[in-house]
Amino acid sequence: MLSNHIKLMHFFSEAGIVAGRKKLQKIIYILQACGMPFEEKYAFHKFGPYSEELSLRMEELCNLGFIEENKIIKSNYTQYQYAMTEEGAGFLEQFTHDMPELHPHIDLLQHESARFLELVATMLYFRDLPRLEVAEKIHTVKPKQNYTEKELEDAWALIAKLTH
Repeated sequence: MLSNHIKLMHFFSEAGIVAGRKKLQKIIYILQACGMPFEEKYAFHKFGPYSEELSLRMEELCNLGFIEENKIIKSNYTQYQYAMTEEGAGFLEQFTHDMPELHPHIDLLQHESARFLELVATMLYFRDLPRLEVAEKIHTVKPKQNYTEKELEDAWALIAKLTH
């Protein structure tokens, strides 16, 4: 088992249930951007930063029976929920892993919507630009989202909490 799989399992041991593929992608990206030792490669995609590596690792963990994927049919879409299984927890106990405590970060992120996490992740993706240019970039690459100035300020505030 590779160390990156173990890191994801450790994440689920602290996160519990994660509702949505997009939300999972954004949470892991945000944690990585804030210095947590996740190593998935991300590229910019329609919904912000996306990692094919993360998708493949999740599929492998599900196939091994360590992570459970539940399909929930909503009124007009399907949502996937992920959680660690008992087998996964037992397997994880066999390994020592040098991971920082994720709970404070996970608690902040789990309570946010996937739409808001998409904004935060996209802002972090362009974090090397000056703050004003990040806002302009958001409005350019995500015009249909119609993010408000308040949402941008809330996202900057969350980023500050996560990085300090």
